[in-house]
Amino acid sequence: EEEFKWLLQEEVHAVLRQLQDILREASHRFALPTTASGGADKQENFVLSMSGTDQVKGMLTLQGDALCQADVNLKMPKNNQLLHFAFREDKQWKLQQIQDARNHVNQAIYLLVNRDVNYQFKTGLEVLKLMDAVMLQLSRARNRLTTPATLTLPEIASSGLTKMFTPALPPDILVNFYINLNKLCLTVYQLHVLQPSTTKNFKPAGGSVLHNPGAMFEFGSQRYEVSHVHKVECVVPWLNDALVFFTVSLQLCQQLKDKISVFSSYWNYRPY
Repeated sequence: EEEFKWLLQEEVHAVLRQLQDILREASHRFALPTTASGGADKQENFVLSMSGTDQVKGMLTLQGDALCQADVNLKMPKNNQLLHFAFREDKQWKLQQIQDARNHVNQAIYLLVNRDVNYQFKTGLEVLKLMDAVMLQLSRARNRLTTPATLTLPEIASSGLTKMFTPALPPDILVNFYINLNKLCLTVYQLHVLQPSTTKNFKPAGGSVLHNPGAMFEFGSQRYEVSHVHKVECVVPWLNDALVFFTVSLQLCQQLKDKISVFSSYWNYRPY
């Protein structure tokens, strides 16, 4: 019992402090370092490329959770014609995955800060509940980065992203940006219009992170088929850091839960 009291009074708080430190580090990664002069968030440039092909090349500028510039060159497979499109000056594209992950981390920190050093944990169950609540937020934060949204092709076609570019995207090109683990990905879909005579086998594709050539969909009053798909990506180092911090924090929470559970099971099996 003495040992359990010590665990509740001392060790639990030591782990909570450690968790707070790690999660603050994670949170700092999302709130990007400001420039030395105290101006806006620092902008980071990333080159998008794919080994072995120069069909799509791009340059992206990321500022926190916003893509503030995107510059894309696309070489058309049929005629090798080069298409170039970039974000309009007045436009930014919010990456909801980064925003959500940051909110979940901050929620986890809030739960921990609420149990400061003077707080006395009375039961193991109380600690388990807190750990479960923190782990839930951390799992959600991690899942937002590891699991991009599945979208249907009409959803991609009608997304605000298509209106971000100048010159405007041609009607047979769709683009989508998303985060996958520690990478920022751009997918470019080239489409061709299905003639009324060929639509007897028309099967609209469902939702997916990445659609394959041959996927069909209806948009406006036209039916389209995806003819080519190009995916380019770049590693964002601070997303990598954040994922490592999530993993370490989840392990710490689990270790503390295991220790508490060992005592609890001992309590449950006492003969008196």
